[in-house]
Amino acid sequence: MADIGLIVHLGREEAAAQARDLAAWLVGEGHRVRVPPEDAEVSDLGAYRVDAEGFGTGLDLAVTLGGDGSILRAVELLGRAAVPILGVDHGQLGYLTEVEPGEAQRAVARVLAGDHELDERMLVEVVIRTAGGEARYLALNEAVVERSSEVNTIRLAVDLDDEFFTTYAADGLIVATPTGSTAYAFSARGPIVDPSHSALLLTPVSPHMLFDRSLVLAPTTRCRLTVDGHRQATVSVDGRRVAIVGDGDVVECTAATHTARLVSLGPSRFHRVLKAKFGLNDR
Repeated sequence: MADIGLIVHLGREEAAAQARDLAAWLVGEGHRVRVPPEDAEVSDLGAYRVDAEGFGTGLDLAVTLGGDGSILRAVELLGRAAVPILGVDHGQLGYLTEVEPGEAQRAVARVLAGDHELDERMLVEVVIRTAGGEARYLALNEAVVERSSEVNTIRLAVDLDDEFFTTYAADGLIVATPTGSTAYAFSARGPIVDPSHSALLLTPVSPHMLFDRSLVLAPTTRCRLTVDGHRQATVSVDGRRVAIVGDGDVVECTAATHTARLVSLGPSRFHRVLKAKFGLNDR
């Protein structure tokens, strides 16, 4: 008997319908199902609702039914629980989702039988320090400190391993993982890095300075961004706005001590998805 969590795209009825089917099948097989509150509401699975804070405790597998954003939600919900995540693709072609909807039940059965591999992905621990205290978050893709819509450029002083590097005048700075190199950092002309690597990628957004390159830093680097000036900035973690920071406030990014564990049922999809995304020719 296993405990299976279902995370459902909140805006796709086909994902909700499949969640209901999977829940019925899993319970029929003698397993236990749990669903976070929002997901339970949109998928009519209130019988399996659990509080978000306890969702990952004792969980054997998390199944996401959505796109890459649903996997980012799973990372947030699971926190530090080392739970394997299986992505069922109800989005567009994604980098993280592993199986098509028609293969979902068979894929879950394979995972429960131990017929799978785990793809360990680096996470970034984000610590925000303001006069009001300290807050911590985990990111699979990136942490972003960027200007709000009311201001122009912001100034961010960067220290690497407690040594001052430089002050950026830019629309923002992105601290990404290799997994996140194909997300926001890519749109800011950052490098594409195979997600099997471990590194911190520091990429400026629309820099107003001569130095406009991304830095690929060792995963052991402690990257500290300090707001320098009266203009406030917004902090986002994997696309979620989590804080407003001002002069002297700090956002520190380091590699987390644990990883996200994505289920793999075959050879790496990264190169194949990359080719499909950009229409690259075979010859």
